[in-house]
Amino acid sequence: MRDSAFKLQPDHQVEYDGNPLTQQHGPRYFMLNKPEGYVCSTDDPDHPTVLYFLDEPVAHKLHAAGRLDIDTTGLVLMTDDGQWSHRITSPRHHCEKTYLVTLESPVADDTAEQFAKGVQLHNEKDLTKPAVLEVITRPKSV
Repeated sequence: MRDSAFKLQPDHQVEYDGNPLTQQHGPRYFMLNKPEGYVCSTDDPDHPTVLYFLDEPVAHKLHAAGRLDIDTTGLVLMTDDGQWSHRITSPRHHCEKTYLVTLESPVADDTAEQFAKGVQLHNEKDLTKPAVLEVITRPKSV
């Protein structure tokens, strides 16, 4: 190929060193149940990344729409669609998220009220946005 203005069409056959190449069509979206011990970053020299679980020829072009901590498990959405990723992660688009959490200690009775007002996180200047906290089950009294 010598013409940089050439447009590749879907019906074109492309080879490199005699090997046929396949063309990717459209953006890709994946749902991944992230296990503990992996980071959502696509490149981390110190920790294994979620890309390990994706058997994709160009997985390095994907990114996580949002993040879960290394010790957190749950749904991670992976995509190469930057606009879609921005729509579901940007706070101005108000995409609600739900987290199911197991705690070591019981939740205080006033915790749901505190969440409704916003809470102060460690090393953060501002309160979180108001949130709904629903206790699904409480441990039985001993």
